[in-house]
Amino acid sequence: MAETKWTKKDLLSMEDLSVDEINLILDTAEEFKKVNERNVKKVPALRGRTVVNFFVEPSTRTRASFELAEQRLSADIINMSASTSSLTKGETLLDTGKNIEALQVDLIVMRHSAAGAQQFLAKNLRCGIINAGDGAHSHPTQALLDIFTIREKKKKIKGLKVSIIGDILHSRVARSNIIGLLKLGAKVTIAGPPTLLPKEFEKIGVKLCDNLVDAISDADVINLLRIQHERQRAAYFPSISEYASIYGINADTIKYVKKDALIMHPGPINRGVEIDTAIADGDQSVILEQVTNGLAVRMAVLYLVAGCLG
Repeated sequence: MAETKWTKKDLLSMEDLSVDEINLILDTAEEFKKVNERNVKKVPALRGRTVVNFFVEPSTRTRASFELAEQRLSADIINMSASTSSLTKGETLLDTGKNIEALQVDLIVMRHSAAGAQQFLAKNLRCGIINAGDGAHSHPTQALLDIFTIREKKKKIKGLKVSIIGDILHSRVARSNIIGLLKLGAKVTIAGPPTLLPKEFEKIGVKLCDNLVDAISDADVINLLRIQHERQRAAYFPSISEYASIYGINADTIKYVKKDALIMHPGPINRGVEIDTAIADGDQSVILEQVTNGLAVRMAVLYLVAGCLG
């Protein structure tokens, strides 16, 4: 395992992590994946710790993954959502956070629709904050589980060609993946309708491509993203059917994909749009392995962050 010592009370974004810290999380996740493969899957690593899952924005996979990770680590768990919190009564986010902290909790795992919400709380609270997604800004544990899956299957990250296809503009997953992959030495291409490809990424060495075949033909990894309708405020392309025909991975376009390339997707999948069912469930797909690995990665993150809380 890596020699780096974890020193952060929060996990907020991939930008905050050094290469050594990313590798420490991945190495620790490898050990926790072994735990999850045992008959008895529970360890006492977080016994006596209290974790609040505070999801102000809806979630299925991430919330379930974090909650199960906490259970596997023997933590005490409180689940909260915006609809059942005093935010609905006009309480500020900071007051809600301070009231949670006053219960002597150790960690808050938080998802919020506003970019920067977790960073704001982290500056104002003593307890640890783990970012489970903030707006279109950051989703570090998703990026870490994606990178973990790539490293597990390809045995390396450096030098790999990774193409991320879809709604890059509104995707916190894309942003976090791009930062993490570049730090570890991968070559990243983003592809999709030109209106959904932020030019800012060119400045940090990302290749922009509006032609799907060009983006996928030599890729070692293809990470597909859904169209984020809930975050769009305008029409960025004519129709879903047109998007699917031009940028979807289907029976016609899969022939351009290398036979050993990985097909990834963070979910939820829109079958028949960004990916056809046969490919999503096919031999090159590692989509369900991403879910499995997400549990190990989140156990690692919880364990490392909790270790800095005294």
